Amino acid sequence: MSKSLRLKSFQPEEEYVYLTYSLKNDKKEESKILLENYRVLMQKALDWLWERTKIEKKETKKGKKVKITLPKKKEVYKVLRDELEKINNLASHYVDKAINDAYSILRGWKRRVEKGKASLRKPRLKKVYVRVKSTLRKVEGEEVRITVRPYEYITFSWSHKWFSRRVEGLELGEPIIKEDKVYLPFRYKLPWFTPLDFLAIDSNLYTLDAYDGEKFVTFSLKELYSLKFGMELKRSKIQSFASKHGKKGKVLLRKYSHRERNRVLDYVHKFVNKLLEMYPVTMFAVEKLNKQSMFQDADDKLSKRISRTVWRTIHSVLKYKAPLYGSFVKEVNPHLTSKSCPRCGWVSRKVGRTFHCVRCGFTLDRQLNASLNIYLKMCGFPHLFFTPTGSRWVGVIPLKGRRGMNGAMPRDSGEVQGLRIDIKYYEIL
Repeated sequence: MSKSLRLKSFQPEEEYVYLTYSLKNDKKEESKILLENYRVLMQKALDWLWERTKIEKKETKKGKKVKITLPKKKEVYKVLRDELEKINNLASHYVDKAINDAYSILRGWKRRVEKGKASLRKPRLKKVYVRVKSTLRKVEGEEVRITVRPYEYITFSWSHKWFSRRVEGLELGEPIIKEDKVYLPFRYKLPWFTPLDFLAIDSNLYTLDAYDGEKFVTFSLKELYSLKFGMELKRSKIQSFASKHGKKGKVLLRKYSHRERNRVLDYVHKFVNKLLEMYPVTMFAVEKLNKQSMFQDADDKLSKRISRTVWRTIHSVLKYKAPLYGSFVKEVNPHLTSKSCPRCGWVSRKVGRTFHCVRCGFTLDRQLNASLNIYLKMCGFPHLFFTPTGSRWVGVIPLKGRRGMNGAMPRDSGEVQGLRIDIKYYEIL
């Protein structure tokens, strides 16, 4: 057996969550020197790499296609580093960081161009920030000392800040310095747990409908939807005001946009915190949604309603916070989850508020049926079971009892509907 195929350890790989907090930059003058000199390095690296980037346009059956080839990092790294060292006024390690950041900008630009979301012009540097390498910072107690030049330092302290107790004993990552703020990412090592519960969540306009293996739970999001609707009305009035008052209107519009975002995030964080307290050490299954495809199939009225939803925000916050509670989040393809029978696998072409299976008679609310199918997908079901006489679908037979040998219809759907529990948001705060 080759060495590459041998297991070095039976212990699982360590995983981390980064908790990022911000400080007001009270060392603006010292930081200005660092940011200006780093911007010069970044611009030089970007110009140098751009001159060696190849852009080819090809005609295909589907239309014009652009092929972009960036210079290989291994081949040009030493030459580029020597060029940057000639103009460098900072510590030597900032040259390496500038090269990596320049490549990162060009790779992002390349992806956007290939998707048709960016032009073929050279990407521009807007607001420059510095991500400080671990070799350029030293943590002493509740402060971090950052090297600018040899024997020149900037020190930032988080002592007596509101998050200082939260980060006790955590390892500091790479600080990010901007003109007005400093961001401190702290690394938290995840403890290993085996999930005790499973919760499948179907996202809808006004509710999150979930199934945990025993019962259905509905979380109301009407207050969040109302918040978005009210802020949308205010923003439309401010937009009309901003169009007539120039700079003053833009400042006011920016203020209300930040206010709307902060209120929505505050609601989402409180909701996710309570959800994780109710279901600790749980495997969550959520839908991998694509809003753009929903807009294509919806009329104007429904499109406005969909635009007010924040499903991806809820899912991302849940994914971010779940490991802190020993939980995990799995994304599931939502295709046909509300139109498929979880028992026999039959797919209905049209589904109203209630799903009814013509083949086996399974009847259930459409949204609950979707959460049930998401639960099955998370667990690897439904799937085809092959027998000597052919194949048949295996699904959730225990939910409503088994069909008799004589082909009689199953019991009434009230057994399943009765498992549903409604939980309002204000009840779980």
